[in-house]
Formats: sequence, structure tokens, C-alpha cells
Amino acid sequence: MTPKPDAAWIREVLERHERPLTLYATRLLGDVERARDVVQEAFLRLCDQLNSGKQERAALAERVDLWLLTVCRNLCHDLHRKESRMTPLEEERAQRAACATATPAEAAERRDDVARVLDTLERLPEKQREVLRLKFQHGLSYAEISRVTRESQGNVGWLLHVGLKSLREKLAQGEIQGAEA
Repeated sequence: MTPKPDAAWIREVLERHERPLTLYATRLLGDVERARDVVQEAFLRLCDQLNSGKQERAALAERVDLWLLTVCRNLCHDLHRKESRMTPLEEERAQRAACATATPAEAAERRDDVARVLDTLERLPEKQREVLRLKFQHGLSYAEISRVTRESQGNVGWLLHVGLKSLREKLAQGEIQGAEA
């Protein structure tokens, strides 16, 4: 039995998008295992869209990255509502993200900086955190962030501006307080 023509395309989409979607979902949920479950569900829904005839592959192919991000986001929010809590990103994960080619002292300083930024980011309002992650971790444009979050482009710009300003201020306050200690 030969596979359907969509099967090869779905495998290609899976290979291209699984890792970034898992990272995105992990950031929203704070747990890589739950994030993997969400990403798996998103891909199952993609298959369902194609198999049920709700979407044509050609139409979906043009925007599959945004479609998957939106589905992942909605699934994460549904799970968050269901569980009524979000686990913050652990410092250990931030340490693994530190540059491996740096000297031990540089790597330690970078881990501290990354942990401080991530900790500060977690103190921002949810919408600001989300648009900052979509912009800087996923490289989305304002229009793409708008489609994923269902916020207007103007509001996306405002959330990014206010989020960055607030992040800078909180980080600067931490440096001043650290210098006084």
C-alpha cells in the first residue's frame, strides 16, 4: 500500500516544526513532557484537517507554521486553564542553554545572566511574556504574532514596547540593588 501524498508532506512539516513548537510549548507550560503532548496533539489536528477535507493541503501549506503555532498556543492555554497553574522555567534549563564553547567563567556568567533575564521575564504580565517570546525566540513578525495571539498588530507593538521597557527597567533595578549589597 503506497502512502497518501500528504503523508510525505506531513513528515516534512513534522521534521521542520516539531522542535521549535516543542520549545514554544515548553516556554508556555514550563514542562517539556506536557509540551511534547501538546505538539503531538497539534500534529494530530493537522492530520485531521487534511483527512477530513476541512482544509486543502495547498491552502494550509502557505501558513502551516502559523497554524501550528496558533493550535499549540490554544492547546497550552486550554491545558493551563484546566490545571489552573503554570510552572516557571527552571534555572537548570537556562544553564543548558548557555554557550558550550565559552570558557568556564564566561559560561557561568552567561548562565547567571540568562537565569536573571528569564526570572525577570517571568515577572512580566502573561501577554507581554508571550509576545516577547514569539518575537525574539521564534522570530515572528508583528503580523504573524497578531495572527497567533489574536491581538491587533498595534497592540502587539505596544505589548512588545512595554514588555521590553519593563524588562530593561527591572534588570537595571536588579543591577543597582546588586551593586548596593
